[in-house]
Amino acid sequence: EEIKEIVKYESDRFITVIPEIEMPGHASAALASYPELSCGLGKTYVVRDYFDVFDEVYCPKEHTFEFLQNVLTEVMELFSSHYIHIGGDECPKKAWKKCAHCQHLMKREGLSNEEALQSWFIHRIEQFVNSKGRDIIGWDEILEGGLAPNATVMSWRGTEGGMKAVESGHKAIMTPGEFCYFDSYQDAPDSQPEAIGGYLPLSKVYSFNPVPDTLSAEKVGLVYGVQANLFTEYIPTPEHAEMMIYPRVLALAEVAWSAPSKKNYENFHVRALKAVEELKKSGYNPFELKNEIGNRPGADKPVEHLAVGKKVTYGLDAAYYPGYAAGGDTALVDGVRGGWTYGDKRWQGFIDKKRMDITIDLEKETELHFIGADFMQVCGPEVFMPAEVIISISDDGKDFTELKHIEHKVVKDDKVTFTNFGWEGNAKGRYVRYQATSGEFGGFLFTDEVVIK
Repeated sequence: EEIKEIVKYESDRFITVIPEIEMPGHASAALASYPELSCGLGKTYVVRDYFDVFDEVYCPKEHTFEFLQNVLTEVMELFSSHYIHIGGDECPKKAWKKCAHCQHLMKREGLSNEEALQSWFIHRIEQFVNSKGRDIIGWDEILEGGLAPNATVMSWRGTEGGMKAVESGHKAIMTPGEFCYFDSYQDAPDSQPEAIGGYLPLSKVYSFNPVPDTLSAEKVGLVYGVQANLFTEYIPTPEHAEMMIYPRVLALAEVAWSAPSKKNYENFHVRALKAVEELKKSGYNPFELKNEIGNRPGADKPVEHLAVGKKVTYGLDAAYYPGYAAGGDTALVDGVRGGWTYGDKRWQGFIDKKRMDITIDLEKETELHFIGADFMQVCGPEVFMPAEVIISISDDGKDFTELKHIEHKVVKDDKVTFTNFGWEGNAKGRYVRYQATSGEFGGFLFTDEVVIK
């Protein structure tokens, strides 16, 4: 009955609501209710913490497909949308690796790995949806193992998935997290209600170009549009949702409908300020754009210090996470400070108890008075402060003298916080070693610059 209300709502407003039924991952709700659909052979199913996922995936057996086809049949009877979104993102495959049925199925179908099994799963669901006269949309992971023939790709892990889909002749919807995830903070986190993290101001949304200049006219036609995403784990009320949507959705609308050469942020900003006032008069609860604070202090201009441009060596067991490399081996001495979010390509990340361990060569013995680095904590996405920091110096790069040893108790909270862990004093040395270690919670360590003065 609730869905019928939604369908009437869309009909009255000449819009289309596209339902999403997630598969084969993100299935914990269904598996908790129907454990026989998992690879656990009917065992009691326990919903785990997000970062401890193991069995949050459907087992590709006939009973599972019967269940999903029944669900999709009912969904397609209720919704008029030509497109049915089947998810396909963040599919954990550990259970498949240990499941005898899955391994037998892979051997029978000639599937080389679990990624190919995921593609086989998606293909089978697509064939069923196609048999009902509908087409599927999926997140860009459906590219893994080979794209289903008639699928439309929703590109969220950057724009690469969308471009890959378009180049192979498929439709794409551009919705990269960097520009389109409206569950991120839109201003200084301490001025906003709690969010999952991130920082996506109006100007950043407006700067998005969903169609690269290098794309041919033929391929441009396959980029079907853009999408804003608003996931509501941290959004308890409709008023809060409105604040997260407006005025950022106005910026994305102008991105969608305007040629890049016609865009002008200063002009748009003036119009957005007026639009906010009109929205308020109409009873909406938009973000107060006129009170915008802006990016983290120091993030918008270079910082000068002794280590800028110097050679950095990483310890053997202290490699940074490739997905958050920032500028690679030079990231922590490039003179660029990070902003409010670790996703701004300025913060370098170290994951799951891997130490940050770098040595900076100042090229000659140097008088030293300050060595420090900023870290951030955002507990929602498992980003924590270090539990231990050690700062040392050396003349030869081999024998180091410890300047400071900091032990820090990591405490979970609901804030976005930044702390500098550093040393001040008087010393001389050529090599500076900075080590930081995660605490009991594991997760990510993020730092933006090791400043030496």
